[in-house]
Amino acid sequence: MFNSIRGIISEKQGDILRLETAGIEWDIAMPATDVESMPQVGTECRVFIWLYHKEDAVRLFGFASETRRETFFELLKVEGIGPRSALKIMGGISQSDLEQALENEDLHRLERIPGLGKKTAQKMILALKGKLVQSSEAHSGKYHELTEALVAMGFDRKAAEDALTQAASTAGSEQEMLKLAIVSLSGRK
Repeated sequence: MFNSIRGIISEKQGDILRLETAGIEWDIAMPATDVESMPQVGTECRVFIWLYHKEDAVRLFGFASETRRETFFELLKVEGIGPRSALKIMGGISQSDLEQALENEDLHRLERIPGLGKKTAQKMILALKGKLVQSSEAHSGKYHELTEALVAMGFDRKAAEDALTQAASTAGSEQEMLKLAIVSLSGRK
């Protein structure tokens, strides 16, 4: 499927970014914070995308980074949050503030996001605590692929990163590092 689009920004308006590429102007729904972070109109940029397709609708959603897109996908897993709601939530809080609010179970901070009620905020905390990338640095970190493999196995991202860091001091190869991390994480469950 599609991963990203590179083109010239033709318009920025609220939570919509219009991007022109090869004579086609794309209308991309994005979190307002991501639209604001994009360069000025007339500048080339890359937008990470997701194509939403249903019987009655086709919509292109965009994000400033892969981390932001992953956050969007995690939000969609929360009961009661659809694509438009996820965009609105992401547009009402920065990535680091969202991660911090979830990790600290800061219900009050989450409730201040426009359109987000107490019950949905509670569901977000239960579903997402420990699952979001802690920072863009961690996402592109030294052991990113190994971390992703452990997360795919069902381990918590932060615990996987910690286990890999610990395993790195004694392991001779990445394969050995992965084995040590799995043993360590399995003992914690």
